[in-house]
Amino acid sequence: MQIPAIVQTTGLLVLSNIFMTVAWYGHLKNLSSKTWYVAAIISWGIALFEYLLQVPANRIGYNHYSLAQLKILQEAITLTIFVPFAMFYMKEPFKLDYVWAALCLMGAVYFIFRTQ
Repeated sequence: MQIPAIVQTTGLLVLSNIFMTVAWYGHLKNLSSKTWYVAAIISWGIALFEYLLQVPANRIGYNHYSLAQLKILQEAITLTIFVPFAMFYMKEPFKLDYVWAALCLMGAVYFIFRTQ
């Protein structure tokens, strides 16, 4: 049984985005006492796993979707990963702006995929 391209692409992008979010923002909580270049090196190490998932995701997706569709899909995934990360890991309060941003991204997803 072949897994549909959208499932493969989305699944890999979700996993890559988890690594990306930790690499980009996790050091703010965990490595705040370290120098910036130590945080950068550790973040690059985490980001390697992001790229190991993101590159195949985009290669799979690009066989079925446009570049713009892949980008908007990535942005929608980014928000769905970032908000729980900010709230539960970084202990940031929920903001209504997250809802407005999600609605805007839903509109972007609709418009970019409507011709598919």
